[in-house]
Amino acid sequence: MAEEKQPDAPEEPKDAAQAEPEAAGATEEPKAAAEQAEEAAQKPKRRRTTKAKAADDAEEAEEAEEATEAAAEQGEASKKPRRSRAKKAEPEAGAEQAAAAEADAEPTAEAGEPAAEEKSKPRRGSRAAESEAPAEPKSAPRAAAAPRAGGSVRVVRAQARYVRTSARKARLVCDHLRGKSVDEARAILAFNPRGVARDWSKVLESAIANAENNHELVAEDLVVREAFADEGPTIKRFQPRARGRASAIRKRTSHLTITLAPERR
Repeated sequence: MAEEKQPDAPEEPKDAAQAEPEAAGATEEPKAAAEQAEEAAQKPKRRRTTKAKAADDAEEAEEAEEATEAAAEQGEASKKPRRSRAKKAEPEAGAEQAAAAEADAEPTAEAGEPAAEEKSKPRRGSRAAESEAPAEPKSAPRAAAAPRAGGSVRVVRAQARYVRTSARKARLVCDHLRGKSVDEARAILAFNPRGVARDWSKVLESAIANAENNHELVAEDLVVREAFADEGPTIKRFQPRARGRASAIRKRTSHLTITLAPERR
């Protein structure tokens, strides 16, 4: 029994020697795996750092731009209310100055009222005198009545159209007016028994008014230069006659014209 137990003793170190390299191999394997994992982790870390740096730089640039924009907006906003305050202050200062000027001007205005009234009185009188002054020299001849430099004479014209009278009857009256002065023409028309004399007198008065108001001429210096009657349109009417017939009625019209000119002396 003792001899059988002795060979069993040296077998233990063999197992221990075999176990030691196995344990060493087992420890070496996780070390190599750890080294490979570290190398693999270091490579992507480097790539991530470069990309992260670029991203960080971009973010910093964007933040700087936003900061500059915000600062610019704040500067504009700060400038605008300052201007508005200045503008508001200006009218307030102007209102204060105006109130002070009015307060200073009140006593001076009260003192100057009688002087202003005194000044206004002669002005009113002068205006009245000026308005009355042009009416006086109408009786005297004016420089406008003289002929023009080129030898032409200023002529005033008046016309009445579609007068309900025949041109033949109107010519019987106007033949007496040519070459007469205004006063003589008025007298002739006033005492003429024909009905068309009233129409001629209206045309004569219109021509005189045009000469005085539009051409600044004097009525006493004017002469009837032309007076003529032209035929106007004829109005046709019909009248029943015997045996069922109809006879025409012609209602004549005429155009009366008068021209006045200053008398040559």
